[in-house]
This record gives sequence, structure tokens and C-alpha cells, in this order.
Amino acid sequence: MVDGNKVFGEDRRNLILSWLKQDSQPFSGKVLAEKTNVSRQAIVQDISLLKARGEPIIATSRGYVYYTDNKNPTAFTRVIAVCHQLEDTATELYTLVDHGVKIRNVMVEHPIYGDLTGSLMIKNRLDADAFLQKLHQTDATLLSKLTSGVHLHTIEADTQEQLEQACDALKTESILLE
Repeated sequence: MVDGNKVFGEDRRNLILSWLKQDSQPFSGKVLAEKTNVSRQAIVQDISLLKARGEPIIATSRGYVYYTDNKNPTAFTRVIAVCHQLEDTATELYTLVDHGVKIRNVMVEHPIYGDLTGSLMIKNRLDADAFLQKLHQTDATLLSKLTSGVHLHTIEADTQEQLEQACDALKTESILLE
């Protein structure tokens, strides 16, 4: 809520955009709704309109973030193929973040829609725990359920060695597909 008043339309979207650009931490739809004195559904619509204008806003399990690719211009990235069941999700996430790897997204190939990508932006155990908690609280299903556990991740690290070590650890856990 801004000064106890409801913030309307374009002014609200500009305010949301400003908050997202100024803070690298995610803002939940609930928090944005409370700050602007509107419903969470109004925020979802605002975010959709901002995305339609080309604003690089992504939804993560912890909330909305303004994404800029230049946050770590020296980072190394790789797309990996993995396969596991729901009960191994924590092992996969913890293995990657414990090696200093950020998990940007998850991708699956759908027989009708083609490639589907979900933003994750998981960079530490706190983010992984928030994702896992939301998964259990919402009773949602993983995208990989559509593909019998097979999925891709774009991963990022400060060094090539971190990527190699993380992939080796996923091999040990029988999660990495080769």
C-alpha cells in the first residue's frame, strides 16, 4: 500500500517495475498486492502486461525478479540433461547449488507445445528449500512428469571446474544423462 491508497493501472505497473529493478531479491505476488492495495490476481495481470512489453521479469518459486543477463558476464553456462523422479528432486538441486552452480531454468519437450521452459533461478540451499516447500505446499507437479523424469537445465557457475564437479556429482547420484 502506498500512503494507504490503492495504486491504479499504469502507475501501479511502473511502481512494481521500479521495485523489481531496484532489488535483486524476489517479490511475491502477495507482497506486491499488499504494497499496492490490490488483489494478487491484479498483480498477476500487471506482471503479464509488463512481460508483454518486453520487461525481463521472471517468476520464481520465491516471487518475481527483474532479470538482467549482465549480472555475471564472466559466468560459464551449460545445458545438461538429467533424469530423476520426484523423490530425487532435492538431491538434484542440492548437488548443483552445493557446487556453486546456479540453476537458471528447467526445460522439457512437450509433444504438442514443443519446448517448455520454466524459470528457476536457484542459486543456494535457501532457494532450493523455498522451491521444494512450494512444490509440496501447492501439490504441483514438476514439468519433468510430462517426460518420465527427463528434463534439461541451464546451469551457470563462476568457473568451468564448478560445472564439471557438479556434473560429476550428478553422475555419481545417477541423475545426469550421458
